[in-house]
Amino acid sequence: MVPRYSRPEMVAIWSPETKFRIWYEIEAYACDAQANLGVIPAESAGAVWKARDVAFDVDRIDEIERVTKHDVIAFLTHLAEIIGAEEARFVHQGMTSSDVLDTTFNVQLVRAADILLTDMDALLAALKRRAFEHKDTVRIGRSHGIHAEPTTMGLTLARFYAEVDRSRTRLHTARSEIATGAISGAVGTFANIDPSVEAHVCAQLGLTPEPISTQVIPRDRHAAFFATLGVIASSIENIATEIRHMQRTEVLEAEEYFSPGQKGSSAMPHKRNPVLTENLTGLARLVRMAVVPAMENVTLWHERDISHSSVERNIGPDTTITLDFALARLTGVIDKLVIYPDNMLSNMNKFRGLIHSQRVLLALTQKGVSREDAYRLVQRNAMRVWEDGADFMTELKADAEVMAALSTAEIEDNFDLSYHTKHVDTIFARVFGDAA
Repeated sequence: MVPRYSRPEMVAIWSPETKFRIWYEIEAYACDAQANLGVIPAESAGAVWKARDVAFDVDRIDEIERVTKHDVIAFLTHLAEIIGAEEARFVHQGMTSSDVLDTTFNVQLVRAADILLTDMDALLAALKRRAFEHKDTVRIGRSHGIHAEPTTMGLTLARFYAEVDRSRTRLHTARSEIATGAISGAVGTFANIDPSVEAHVCAQLGLTPEPISTQVIPRDRHAAFFATLGVIASSIENIATEIRHMQRTEVLEAEEYFSPGQKGSSAMPHKRNPVLTENLTGLARLVRMAVVPAMENVTLWHERDISHSSVERNIGPDTTITLDFALARLTGVIDKLVIYPDNMLSNMNKFRGLIHSQRVLLALTQKGVSREDAYRLVQRNAMRVWEDGADFMTELKADAEVMAALSTAEIEDNFDLSYHTKHVDTIFARVFGDAA
């Protein structure tokens, strides 16, 4: 991923240095287990750990690979250069390349998931804080982009909190599912390596042995992992899109923080654009782009092919690095989001009481008017508000059929905003539990 959308901690997981260090640990732990079984000399297993504090030469490994055309063999050759050919002859005993590659990939995905879970905790904290801050800040709810009925900004943020919280649960599950390793040898039969070696390596790396791995770890696990990242990205875009709509000039109920010295346009000095949330929309597309290839990777020939390999070399780092950046960016947006309660109230009153039409409709039905007639009476007065700029309450009071069913006081009672927010505390308790 380009540095512009990358953060160092996540990038480090996918560096060649980190990858080769995990490869080395897998080989070294496997040698320890083999020595315990008496398959290789204990002194040979101990000699492998001479490279414990050595920085592997990435350029040298690449140089060897240009000849061998095989990355794992290139690494093993370099390891032999460090610890000596005699000690290195027992390294990789009974193993195959996928044992190293697949187990390493899963270690990296687990580490990436841990960072993403921390990112999501920060986002949840920001959403919760702002939700409680604006629990009772009334704003208009919209359906199809059109004024519907009142809600609150707190409920909007609580809804996003619940959505992100669900995705956090999904990611925790995906992390557990991807945390497997395989040291089972060619075609996964353990013919040349004891299953206890796999158990030892996995225990040292914080993984669970894959129950049955052929020569590769089954890719349905990875499909579920990347699908989860795609869902998280979609939630990011959902939140970002709401903020973008709220920042539109005609709405301006909220906007991204505009810092001192910031410029919105090279041509128009007045511009304050929602650039961060627009950026998040684009980043979400990149994350979701990995989902279909991950699904297609599930299908492999027989016990192994490498059609999945080139895909995963790209989507592993690119998707996790991008999502890490996006979650951190969205957290910053929520933390500093500028909210305009007065504009919310002004927008809500823009159509002069029209948003209370359902209450009037229900009040008429409670007075014995059929639903069809009640709808007709309310709609004809509502249309005058839309088309002529009339005041809804005034029109209702001037309608003889409406007044035949409702008194003036009863009509006015149906325009009480607090009616729409009376269950906010109940909803908050459902979302936040005891904290509400």
